Amino acid sequence: MSDRFAKWEYPEIIEGRPTKYHWIVQGAAGFSLGYKTDIGAFTYINAREGVEIADYVQVGSHCSVYSVSTIDKKKGRVLLKKNCRIGSHTTIMPGITIGENAVVGAHSFVNKDIPDNVVAFGVPVEIIRVLEG
Repeated sequence: MSDRFAKWEYPEIIEGRPTKYHWIVQGAAGFSLGYKTDIGAFTYINAREGVEIADYVQVGSHCSVYSVSTIDKKKGRVLLKKNCRIGSHTTIMPGITIGENAVVGAHSFVNKDIPDNVVAFGVPVEIIRVLEG
């Protein structure tokens, strides 16, 4: 891990209000944030049906994470597993799990689960390659 997390602290999360890092959570009671995470500015997290972000996860700026979709009435818990990385401007739909160490490229639309140790991107998202261990 880089030194940029040397002084990391859990941000204060208040329902519907931006954190000091300028990201927002609705449904804060359903939100779980891991240790040494990095969530970019202007990211929106709808955690009404549950969103769990594990340790060492990075989420780029301007992302949207939905546990509820009012357009198609889908709902379900979202899980971002340990050390996954989500590129900026990505949308994650309800009920999705993104695997440990997975990398999702910027501007992706994630409407299916992403396994551990892969690179995926696109609209809709597709698995591009397996990461070598």
